[in-house]
Amino acid sequence: MPKITPHLWFDKEAKEAAGFYTSIFKDSKIKSMATLADTPSGTVDLVAIELWGLEFRLLSAGPLFKFTPAVSFLVRCDTKDEVDTLWRELSQKGTVLMELGEYPFSERYGWTEDRYGLSWQVMFSKERTNQSRITPALLFVGDQCGRAGEAINFYASVFHNTRVGPILRYGKGEEPNQEGTIKHATFVLEGETFAAMDSARAHNFTFNEAISFMVPCSTQEEIDYYWEKLSADRNAEQCGWLKDKYGLSWQIVPTIMEEMLGDKDKAKVARVTEAFLKMKKFDIAKLKEAYEQGRPAA
Repeated sequence: MPKITPHLWFDKEAKEAAGFYTSIFKDSKIKSMATLADTPSGTVDLVAIELWGLEFRLLSAGPLFKFTPAVSFLVRCDTKDEVDTLWRELSQKGTVLMELGEYPFSERYGWTEDRYGLSWQVMFSKERTNQSRITPALLFVGDQCGRAGEAINFYASVFHNTRVGPILRYGKGEEPNQEGTIKHATFVLEGETFAAMDSARAHNFTFNEAISFMVPCSTQEEIDYYWEKLSADRNAEQCGWLKDKYGLSWQIVPTIMEEMLGDKDKAKVARVTEAFLKMKKFDIAKLKEAYEQGRPAA
C-alpha cells in the first residue's frame, strides 16, 4: 500500500535541516542523501529522513518558495517534559505563533515556526491511539476558509484505506469563524493521519509549493488516476507536481524513480533527469527508455 510523504522545499538547507531534525527527535534517522546536477535550479540536494516513524523528503532547490503555517506538523508528546524539550529546540531562532502554555485542548501546547520557517504544533496528549505521533495539519484560510470539510471528503474519495473523524466544529459565538465549519478534524489517507482546520481570521498566507505531498505509484495507471483526480491548475503542472482545487500541492511519482536517480551510473541519472524535467505528468515508459538507453542487447 503506497504511503503519502511530506516533501519540504528549502533554499540550500536541506542537509542541514535533516541533521537538525534527526538530532532533536529521538529514534529518528537520515535514510538517504543524493545530489542532482544540471537542473533548472542548478545542483540540488535530495534527502530522506524518518522522524518518529513518519518519512519526510527534503529538497534544496533555491529560494523559490517559503514555508507558511498553512501546513504545519502536529507533534503529540507523551510527557510535558518531552513537549518542553522539543519546544526549546524548535522555537530557538524561530518565530512563536502561539505561546507554550495551557489551553482548553491540552495542558501543554505551543505553535512555532522553526529556524527554517517550518511550522510545528507541539502538544502533550494523554490520548493513546494508533496514529502517527507527527501529523500533517492543513489550515484552510482566506478564500479556502470553510472548505476544510469539503476537502476532507474529497481526499477520502480519491485515496484508498481512508477514514474520517473525529470532527470538532465551531459553534455560536466563535466569530469570525462561521458556525459549523471545521475547528479541528482528523482523517486518514492510505493509512496516514492528517488534520484539518478552518480559520476565518486574517492571514497573509496560504498553501504553496514549499510543502507538497508525494504519492508513489507503481504503474502508469496509478499515475494517470491520481493526476486526473487531483490536478486542478494546468499552469502548476510540472515534473510530477500538481495543485488541487484547494491550492494544495502534490507530487505523483513512479516508485521506480528512486532506483533510477540512485543509480551509480551518472550517465543514466543524467538521462533520466533530462527526461523528467521535460515532463508534466510522469511517463514511466519514457523514463525507462531514457534510463536503459545504450544498454547492450541481450
